[in-house]
Amino acid sequence: MDETVAVQDDDGADPGVRLRLDIAYDGAAFSGWARQPGLRTVQGALESALATVFTRWGEPPLLTVAGRTDAGVHATGQVAHLDLSAEQWGALTAKRGAGRAPLDGLVKRVNGIAGPEGDVVVTGASLAPEGFDARFSPLWRRYEYRIADADAPRDPRRRGHTVWHAARLDPAAMERGALTLLGLHDFATFCKPREGATTIRTLQQFRWDREPDGVLVARLQADAFCHSMVRAMVGATIAVGEGRFGPDRLEELRVARTRTSAFKTAPARGLTLTEVGYPADDELAGRAEQTRARRTEDGAVGS
Repeated sequence: MDETVAVQDDDGADPGVRLRLDIAYDGAAFSGWARQPGLRTVQGALESALATVFTRWGEPPLLTVAGRTDAGVHATGQVAHLDLSAEQWGALTAKRGAGRAPLDGLVKRVNGIAGPEGDVVVTGASLAPEGFDARFSPLWRRYEYRIADADAPRDPRRRGHTVWHAARLDPAAMERGALTLLGLHDFATFCKPREGATTIRTLQQFRWDREPDGVLVARLQADAFCHSMVRAMVGATIAVGEGRFGPDRLEELRVARTRTSAFKTAPARGLTLTEVGYPADDELAGRAEQTRARRTEDGAVGS
């Protein structure tokens, strides 16, 4: 039984398939995920590589991503999908036969073109299950944020992925503050406004741990995150950890639903998108339909 996503033409023809890509990147040299004229972005690099691979077979495929990361943000578990026409899929499989081998070949070629220095890597490609949509099907996105405070060693090998913070932080106080933000709320205080976009999200997890190496790591999970939300909440808990205000102040700031100078947004380099969670295959289409309907009604855009 063919479980790939069929890409339908208006006349009902079945011309191609949908692929899922799993992607990792070091965000330091990228101006974020979304393609921008004159700037190097993750989407731009990958789509340019795909255009080269499929240059002889119609319009190049475009990527739809699970979470549009900001400039300087990293990823180990990003997910995107692309739709191939029947001609493109046929070209990919013609000499190798359908199955895993042509996708391995696609991954190798894209990686060789998009990230010869290894700062962006497609870690896997697969035929997408029926109803799969990288953007609208997820149940949650998960991020980590790393800080080396005064009690943690400075590891120069991790300097591009860990923020060095001169002050000593109190992770227990930061954890108490983080817990006040959990749940379904309007997070306007922690989001950069975008016209027509909602700031209502469900924050499912936000905790701080000191790792064995002494580095403080925040782990956050939500159905989706609005623009700058993770780094703003991390910055607010850093203010708590420094003792500039108490943990309960975070709830007061959230309820106010107003951008504030009470804390600074944390730097991008400490943040990594680590995983995107999807429902079971038979629930993918329903989840995507539900998410699209909700975002149409409330004006939400992106993740």
